[in-house]
Amino acid sequence: MQGFIQRWLRAEIAIAVVAVLFGMLWLWSPTGMYLWLKAFHVIAVIAWMAGMLYLPRLFVYHCEAEAGSKQSETFKVMERRLLRAIINPAMVATWVLGLWLAWEGGFFKAGWLHGKLLLVLILSGLHGFLSRCVREFAEDRNVRSPKFYRVINEAPAVLMIGIVILVIVKPF
Repeated sequence: MQGFIQRWLRAEIAIAVVAVLFGMLWLWSPTGMYLWLKAFHVIAVIAWMAGMLYLPRLFVYHCEAEAGSKQSETFKVMERRLLRAIINPAMVATWVLGLWLAWEGGFFKAGWLHGKLLLVLILSGLHGFLSRCVREFAEDRNVRSPKFYRVINEAPAVLMIGIVILVIVKPF
């Protein structure tokens, strides 16, 4: 129960931080900052995608390690650090900056943005699923095969392709 409360508290803090950052960006919108924030959005997306592509690959190798072994414990540390230090902050920055850019650019009526947001929501759901997998591995409760993680490893790339096409081509 204590672990759940700590995770819940961290989630509430993260939501509050995101809300405050989004509010600050919304209230403070100098013209010259748009391109800088767009650059930081792209950097955050790259970091998020790098982690989302690497984490399932770590799971493939972790599946092959014996539970409780030194190798398994090393994978646990790598997975936790990747998730907490790179993937989570990059996702938050991607969302905050992306929503601000969409608002500032007046894109919320654009069909391509609706499609992009749908794909980013799916990517965020996958992020949540991978976060759960990190917890399962940390507790030596993984029940999925390396093949499952090889297949799921392709999902972020497919979503990314769709997102990039929608942003660049703007088909609708």
